[in-house]
Amino acid sequence: MRRLLRALSLMPLMLAMPAAAGPLAHREVLPNGAVLLVAERPAIPIVVVRLYARAGSVYDPADAGGLANLTADLLTRGTAKRTGPELDRAIEFVGGSLEGEAGRDGATLSLSVLKKDLGMGLDLLAEALLTPTFPEAELARRREEIAASIERSEQDPGSVAARAMAELLYPGHPYSRPVPGTVASVKGLTRDQVTRFHRDHYRPDGAVIAVVGDVTGDEIRRELTARLGGWSSPGTMLPVIPPAPTAPPVEARTIHRDLTQATIFLARPGLKPDHPDYFALVVANYVLGGGSASRLYTRVREERGLAYSVWSALGPGRYGASYLVGLQTRLDAADEAVRLTRDEMERMGRESLSTRELDLAKSYLIGSYPLRTDTSGKMAALLITMEEGQLGLDWPDRFKAGVARVTAADVRRVAATYMDPATLSSVIVGK
Repeated sequence: MRRLLRALSLMPLMLAMPAAAGPLAHREVLPNGAVLLVAERPAIPIVVVRLYARAGSVYDPADAGGLANLTADLLTRGTAKRTGPELDRAIEFVGGSLEGEAGRDGATLSLSVLKKDLGMGLDLLAEALLTPTFPEAELARRREEIAASIERSEQDPGSVAARAMAELLYPGHPYSRPVPGTVASVKGLTRDQVTRFHRDHYRPDGAVIAVVGDVTGDEIRRELTARLGGWSSPGTMLPVIPPAPTAPPVEARTIHRDLTQATIFLARPGLKPDHPDYFALVVANYVLGGGSASRLYTRVREERGLAYSVWSALGPGRYGASYLVGLQTRLDAADEAVRLTRDEMERMGRESLSTRELDLAKSYLIGSYPLRTDTSGKMAALLITMEEGQLGLDWPDRFKAGVARVTAADVRRVAATYMDPATLSSVIVGK
């Protein structure tokens, strides 16, 4: 895979930009308000269905952290027609999968089945969505398992650093709270809370259904209408989530752990895709720390051997994006590794990229974009991301065109703002 990505990065820029294709999928709004996106792939005998609802952890009550996560986990653990084990056996018998999962902004119920088993798969999905029973025994079991997982994550320095950074980046905002909750909050969750959360948040208004595979729009509309025709929204409105802070205080936090290495995060608010500087930051990020040819990887890891890993990334979010830099290093090398990392960040805003470095970055970003849709699951996830972000179904073409327009001056300008080390908070986990 690495050879493939490297080869793509060496493709001439104009060859990497084919003529604009048509939209990735057909879009329509169903009578109940849910958005249906269908990408027909007749050559693939598998159908992937992802149903996304605004039921993420941003909607957790302040005293019930982990409620969205627990609710999504329990969707497939029993319905009005089948127990959890019966659901498992039914979907496994046909070699499919059906899973619920919650993130920060929303929750997803995902189905994958062969085309010949689509009807049965949709029956199971509809049961899990509309008539989950949230059995007390299953709730108690999952509550204990999630709490144990949170306890184990305290031994993972990356998880500890991520939680601490969220508190620094998003003070007072729901993004500051971990999606799984805390041990105490999860153990206090009740079936009544789960039932209410499901009723209030698994609703068609704001929902997105992405379908990818050997199915037509007419066919899947008919199948979904037969099963979800009675799915309607409650009379209540969803709570309004405020935007995340755009200029939180710059802070430094050290979390002491008896470890032989240090995990270090630097972060600040970033840019959402609708911002005019977004594409320039995408290019700047790739040059700084987006891959094995990046400046951070080359200088900090390869040339100096100061870090086991070093990277930078743009963090998405419906209510606020972030820009992150991370590294893992020996304790005795931590100070020097951070100094070099900050030097490279400052240099991005001080010196213009060479033509070769700029062209390689743009060629890679454009040429590798098809890898985001090389499986049906990836395609479904991308469709939901585009709909939730109101990016439009022509987003892949606009992404490529936007990256292609970026100049060295653009990169230098946005780097001076978003890569200025003085504007980034830091978290260090180590001895």
